Amino acid sequence: MDETSRFDRDEIRRAADAAADRAHDTTQTHDADLSFVPFGADLTEAELEAIDALPSGAALLIVRSGPTTGARYLLDTDVTTVGRHPEADLFFDDVTVSRRHAEIIRNGSAFEIVDQRSLNGSYVNGERVDRSALVNGSEVRIGKFRLNFFGSPVDLPAAEH
Repeated sequence: MDETSRFDRDEIRRAADAAADRAHDTTQTHDADLSFVPFGADLTEAELEAIDALPSGAALLIVRSGPTTGARYLLDTDVTTVGRHPEADLFFDDVTVSRRHAEIIRNGSAFEIVDQRSLNGSYVNGERVDRSALVNGSEVRIGKFRLNFFGSPVDLPAAEH
């Protein structure tokens, strides 16, 4: 592994840690599965390699908990639909997910999630959102699924290098 690759991985880990540090859950709930537990930098080697390989304008969602834990979803189109409908781009087959739950919108190399008036809502870093920008390490919760967002290292702002 060359020095450049190691540097990018360290940046990815720092971004994930920073997102976890910024997030504070104020939601009171008795269901521990719904509480926000910040994700740290415990990415596997395969996940780091997948993130390193992302081309400009692409991103990756990694499922951290839920029925499909470990799954990775490539975001490389301008609109990615998320829901329980079998034709959704990201199909989450669980009653906690609305048929048309959310959309992930790409504008250049920036991504945001837009809730589609789902019953259980969409959450970013523990906060319910109608629309929210996604940055490296952001935790997205859709129903019982928790995912982490990672953009291409190529698109990281120069200040982060």
